[in-house]
Amino acid sequence: MATLLNTKTMHPRDQITLVMRRIYDRVLTTTSGGNLSICDEEGNIWITPAGMDKGLLKPADIVCVKKDGTIVGGHKPSSEYPFHRAIYKKRPDIKAVIHAHPPGIVAFSIVRKVPDTRVLPQVHALCGTAGYAPYALPGTEELGENIAAEFSEGVSVVVMENHGTVIGGADISEAYQRFELMELTARSLLYGSRIGTARILAENTIEKHLMRFCNVLPEEDTTHSYSAINREKRTELHKIITRACRQGLMLGAYGSVSARWEGNDFIITPDHISKWDLTPGDMVQIRNGQREKGKIPDKAVQLHHAIYAHHKEVNAIIMTQPAYLTAFAITGENFNVRTIPETWIYLQDVQMSELGCQFSEQGTPQPVISEDSPVMIIKNECVVVTGNKLLQAFDYLEVAEFSAKSLILSASLGAMIPIADHEIEALGKVMSRWKNYEWKI
Repeated sequence: MATLLNTKTMHPRDQITLVMRRIYDRVLTTTSGGNLSICDEEGNIWITPAGMDKGLLKPADIVCVKKDGTIVGGHKPSSEYPFHRAIYKKRPDIKAVIHAHPPGIVAFSIVRKVPDTRVLPQVHALCGTAGYAPYALPGTEELGENIAAEFSEGVSVVVMENHGTVIGGADISEAYQRFELMELTARSLLYGSRIGTARILAENTIEKHLMRFCNVLPEEDTTHSYSAINREKRTELHKIITRACRQGLMLGAYGSVSARWEGNDFIITPDHISKWDLTPGDMVQIRNGQREKGKIPDKAVQLHHAIYAHHKEVNAIIMTQPAYLTAFAITGENFNVRTIPETWIYLQDVQMSELGCQFSEQGTPQPVISEDSPVMIIKNECVVVTGNKLLQAFDYLEVAEFSAKSLILSASLGAMIPIADHEIEALGKVMSRWKNYEWKI
């Protein structure tokens, strides 16, 4: 079971250990690479130790550098401590810092570029524009000054020349969410460059689009107890979300998952809680168009509601940004699913729609999915996946991302040769048997 990252009650050493394990398990750093720190309410800096295996880090290994410079712990603090200290000095609003060498961002750093966050509205909103720090010898005061100078300009993400990235947040959860989003953006841009050209959104387009998600459903007057079926749905959602995060199919800061409960009522992920840190009790019940008392659902809740109301065959919805599908989303290139039999049978012809398609001109949500196609890519946004059961929707997501990866990897080999029309016709004869497979979680 996933450990809840509670920055209000969890000790800094436990927070650092948990997040470092996530970074290492997601293969976003190496055994020796990267360091994390937290500045506590007394001004003490808790930081990962020097020369320790990041994959086996324990809470007892974390070092505390007191405000007066005294070092507490059984190890030396990270050699990069100087730039952590410099950032906290320049930016009192930042209380956690992550430094690592994720491959996507490093690719940008070694060609003297930064990922443009304007390809995805939600990324730009949380991460802003990335800064760029000139090269300096690791562990030196000069490197700390270079990085802190960028943070003093108000940025929260810095790409380090020929090195990696440094990302700050109000707490370690926010810093990690930015870290994940920036690596996703970097990889999506890199993968997208193999198949087309990324479309950069204007600032006013981003602002206008995000404003469409500001409508909040009314709150129920009373608190209801959960039935056994309701609790089961919450547990199913939690298991799938945790699995998606571990596989890189969903990020802490973006994405929503829901499951139909009764009629058009459903249970959905909450807003403002990292997907990594959810518990079944955090899920939000939507009943008769009202949100569960005391909880705020994901900002895409009205889109989920519109899909359930219009498509009786849909019982689960996943909205997310896996890197390879997102590469198609930011370039708008055609996602041809006629690659292997499984892909076409499960996904049919994936729709590609414009940013904002999920809203009418009046700003009301629209049921964007068609009955014949359970997957839709929204340009510069995400992929929307539906299914008659939650596990089926998750499988469709996996199949779609694997297929997107294969298409992008094949780009360097030559033009893609799709399954022929007569072969598609033959596949249609077995499609209903495959599509109606009884998924069980």
